[in-house]
Amino acid sequence: MRPEVRLTVLTGAGVSAASGVPTFRGPQGLWKNYPPEQLATADAFRRDPRLVWEWYNWRRELVAKCEPNAAHRVLAAWSARYHGFKLITQNVDGLHERAGTRSVIRFHGSIWEVLCWSRCAAAPARWRDETVPFPNIPPSCPHCGGLIRPGVVWFGEGIDPVVLEQSFEATECDLFLVIGTSAVVYPAAGLASQAARRGAITVEINPEITPATSSADLSIQGRAEEVLQELERLIQEGSALRP
Repeated sequence: MRPEVRLTVLTGAGVSAASGVPTFRGPQGLWKNYPPEQLATADAFRRDPRLVWEWYNWRRELVAKCEPNAAHRVLAAWSARYHGFKLITQNVDGLHERAGTRSVIRFHGSIWEVLCWSRCAAAPARWRDETVPFPNIPPSCPHCGGLIRPGVVWFGEGIDPVVLEQSFEATECDLFLVIGTSAVVYPAAGLASQAARRGAITVEINPEITPATSSADLSIQGRAEEVLQELERLIQEGSALRP
């Protein structure tokens, strides 16, 4: 591909699976038999902030031990090589950034950011806190002493309008890759269609068939880390499809 190609990538949990991060859905994503939908909500936090923070503390400890895998590394290399590269991730683990990826749009926020639950005037809108593990559960706001919450988008909450706008702008591209996501959660699931309407070639990379498979220009079934390494090899040899 030419360095000037406008390449946008949408990633989901499948990209981080090889790093040991459990997928958000399915049996491996369960914690103490709680499905995520019962924990990742404002109502759940309101009812039992300790329980919710015990789950997030466990996830932070787990992710802190994980390393970026080959998929993250290939995407980081592409972000440096292709001037029009944009990456939209549904993942909150921060592994893309740790791999050195540039131009990351965090669609669902970050597990490494927190904000004051009561939105106290003394606290910034959100801030980074990499404490692992928290000495006290639930952790408190250093500005007002109240509760803090994870800086992620919970079920029932809307996507940050700025992030949504950045994501829609990123669909103005030549090539749109959808990697490791089930393509069932909107509005992220609609981004590939938006890119296609704008004239982009759309490619899906996933081990399984998804609801987006039939609408993609090309569907490649395989693990993200394996497929991306092979694509990078073909690009280096000059035999990958263009633009």
